[in-house]
Amino acid sequence: MSKTTPEGKVKAQIRQWLLARGAYYAMPIGSGFGNAGVPDFLCCIKGHFLAIEAKAPGRRSTVTALQKRNLQQIQDAGGSALLVDNIAQLDEWEASLP
Repeated sequence: MSKTTPEGKVKAQIRQWLLARGAYYAMPIGSGFGNAGVPDFLCCIKGHFLAIEAKAPGRRSTVTALQKRNLQQIQDAGGSALLVDNIAQLDEWEASLP
């Protein structure tokens, strides 16, 4: 029996999705020394900066105010920032690329 959380399963699917596309990604570790609210994945894919905050399926509403602010700051800086609870959302983002 797996002890992987529903959010952990989404993160594993995101990692596989990114690897299948040859993307660079980093998963910042939240600590007292880093910036709070940083998205789970910071990526470069097909020349585009993408930040991904992963949530368990159906739990997108649990995003914190700090996470929302960080996602908005990334968008304001010209990057893409997604709140993802399933891989189809990444497919939609990819389909929107020029």
